[in-house]
Amino acid sequence: MSRDRLTEDQITAGLADLPDWQREGDSIARTAETASFPTAIRVVDAVAAEAERLDHHPDIDIRWRTLRFVLSTHSAGGLTPLDLQLAGFIDRTLATTTP
Repeated sequence: MSRDRLTEDQITAGLADLPDWQREGDSIARTAETASFPTAIRVVDAVAAEAERLDHHPDIDIRWRTLRFVLSTHSAGGLTPLDLQLAGFIDRTLATTTP
């Protein structure tokens, strides 16, 4: 997967498929509520495994049942296809673990 920065049009198109994500400058972010603290940790574990596989690591904030993910490719100075790929993985993981 490319680590080349996305154009503004590519970011807009990518976010159209990720409605729970918001643009925050050179990052995208999503907050999600899970059913319980153990569920939140299971989501984080799954995301951590995928992040290691991709060698692309998100910022994750855990507040009891609430998770906040922030994605950006710091080495590229902005958003790359890896950010959209990992955002999609996070969405799929949350869909299978949240009510």
